[in-house]
Amino acid sequence: MSLGLPSRRPDRVPTVRELLRAGERSFSFEFLPPKTAEGERQLWRAIRELEALRPTFVSVTYGAGGSTRDRTVDIVERLAHETTLTPVAHFTAVNHSIRELRHLVGRFADAGVRNILAVRGDPPGGDPLDEWVAHPEGVRYAEDLVRLIRQAGDFCVGVAAFPYKHPRSPSIESDTEYFVRKCRAGADYAITQMFFRADDYLRLRDRVVAEGCDTPIIPGIMPVTQISTIARSEQLSGAPFPPEVAARFEAVADDPVAVRRLGIEHAIQMCRTLLDEGVPGIHFITFNRSSATREVFQALQPAGAPA
Repeated sequence: MSLGLPSRRPDRVPTVRELLRAGERSFSFEFLPPKTAEGERQLWRAIRELEALRPTFVSVTYGAGGSTRDRTVDIVERLAHETTLTPVAHFTAVNHSIRELRHLVGRFADAGVRNILAVRGDPPGGDPLDEWVAHPEGVRYAEDLVRLIRQAGDFCVGVAAFPYKHPRSPSIESDTEYFVRKCRAGADYAITQMFFRADDYLRLRDRVVAEGCDTPIIPGIMPVTQISTIARSEQLSGAPFPPEVAARFEAVADDPVAVRRLGIEHAIQMCRTLLDEGVPGIHFITFNRSSATREVFQALQPAGAPA
């Protein structure tokens, strides 16, 4: 499981597309823009600790309704200039005109950021089920956002995938159709929303392949470290937490140490199943904490590999 970056930043930062085509497994981490000064310190502690693992890339999310746009751009610029990491900037259509979107793409280009994850984004407030209203001078769908970025220059564009299905999709079949349309609009790869059952990812991959689409889909994994994480995952993903997995956590709910241990064991087991099934890599959703993610990551390394 070789990772993707040299110890010094090269003159030309590689794209996720190039790293995946090289045939190596991708291991990556996702961060959130912090809301407070202490959150900022926590974020950069986690970044520095995880940088030592030499991930293939790291991504920075965009707040609901574009609420953290400037912080996202600032963090991505700092990652590009001050670390050895390859940054991927999340980029949403919410509350932005086409003119604003093009300006932001230009800002990423000026910072040397060539990797963008194009997602339509949740409505303001962060509830995936709230009404989604397009900006009157903006774009309506993620596939339109992909085309806009593609037209703006030489970018590597990722998109989101939903193992269960997007909460707004009327059916699994329509969700698969929407995903394939994003890929055919120019997406180079996809990262899934968090999920907690390997079969959910594998069924998604099978559906996409059946439609003649071979875009690499990287599974998004978040270790459950607290019982409250289960409800939070449902809110963020819009997908129900698997009842058979929830039952395992409920059996140890009164023991926080046992909950954390089970969450890490469950994540390791799921990652191993996915890697055995030939996934292109693993994308860890960190919530700006490095401890549990490092434990899962290190458990996946071959015997004798440096930790």
